[in-house]
Amino acid sequence: MKVNGKDMRTIWVDNDVVKIIDQRFLPHELKIISLDTLEDARSAIADMKVRGAPCIGATAMYGLAVAVRNDPSDTSIKTAYDTLNASRPTAVNLKWAIDECIGALDGVDETKRADVLFKLSAKNCDDDVQMCSNIGDFGKTLLDEIAKHKNGEVINILTHCNAGWVATVDWGTAISPIYKAFNAGMNVHVWVDETRPRSQGARLTAWELEQHGVPYTVITDNSGGHLMQHGLVDICLVGTDRTTATGDVCNKIGTYLKALAAFDNGVPFYVCAPSNSIDWDMSDGLKEIPIEVRSGEQEVGWIMGRDEDGIIRRVTTMPDPAKTRNDAFDVTPRKYITGLITERGITNASRAGLLQLFPEKAIS
Repeated sequence: MKVNGKDMRTIWVDNDVVKIIDQRFLPHELKIISLDTLEDARSAIADMKVRGAPCIGATAMYGLAVAVRNDPSDTSIKTAYDTLNASRPTAVNLKWAIDECIGALDGVDETKRADVLFKLSAKNCDDDVQMCSNIGDFGKTLLDEIAKHKNGEVINILTHCNAGWVATVDWGTAISPIYKAFNAGMNVHVWVDETRPRSQGARLTAWELEQHGVPYTVITDNSGGHLMQHGLVDICLVGTDRTTATGDVCNKIGTYLKALAAFDNGVPFYVCAPSNSIDWDMSDGLKEIPIEVRSGEQEVGWIMGRDEDGIIRRVTTMPDPAKTRNDAFDVTPRKYITGLITERGITNASRAGLLQLFPEKAIS
């Protein structure tokens, strides 16, 4: 995608140095930082300089490559694996990415290990871009069908959190169909949930759409159901941090409530799920998916923004910022999901549906 007219990805290599966009500063500043050490990669993931399951996976893979370049020993690899694996618990892409790295190193001489991992990381990024592009193509077919019945009227799409290109390597998951539709000349408009407490919708999704020229409106987190009741939402598109083999979806806190509202109002609710976000070892999302509980005082009790004088400030709006709780994700049971949009097609949220698209995952 483009930033100020320039093609960009969220992570890339420049003169052998891994670069990322530090998303904490968006939309106020486009800050580029380097990943030179294992600690740089760990911090990027744990401190949410990068976020979004696919982007976290890509960062973890490059982080392991950087660590191995600095020290290719078996001990260093184990330390790097354990460090990255512990950096954030919910998104399954992270462990998938570093497991891929370990598998690629089997039998590889120490002197060649870093080269193998950097090539694998680059391929993973290219594969991620293609997966997200495919998700966009399949998701666009749903918007095409809506367009047929609206006779040129605007298609209103509601999304939650940020599942755009800054959450992946490029294109995004839930926003990819919107980009594809907009690029094809369709009349689309996006309701952007602000997504408290970190405001990934208001900060990141709105910034992305603004850069691309897609019409949007930021709404408060509790507005979506009201808009659905009044016929102002045609479809909901969200991403996923982890999808079980049976179709339960773990995503940013508040996704479950949007799914309930959509179900009650007959609004299609689709989850854009690349295959590396599917956890084939899990069956019950509510019981098995680890839910990250982040600092309530730091993220809920305090907010950061730019004041009318252009100064970025951190302020609190409550009497005691410490008296907060901050569950970062929730689980939407499969019964509330209209369908899953993957890079291989669209299916219902079920084990049978997923196995039709990914038969190689069937247990023999």
